[in-house]
Amino acid sequence: MDIEKHLKITGTSDISWKDAIVKTIAETSKSIDYISSVKILDQRAKIDGNKISEYYVDLDITFLIDLTRKDDK
Repeated sequence: MDIEKHLKITGTSDISWKDAIVKTIAETSKSIDYISSVKILDQRAKIDGNKISEYYVDLDITFLIDLTRKDDK
């Protein structure tokens, strides 16, 4: 049996939406184990003058709960 948990995370980049997605997943994987999927919920951007200055993404990151983990209590 697998149990999944979902985490909504917002990431940013000054390069592109794709870069924001990749960086956010990479940073999340440093503290969350067993990431299994990602869903892009929203994309938006900040405009300065007539150019995009920052890209934002809202992600639904899914990870599996470790059912074999021992309780240290």
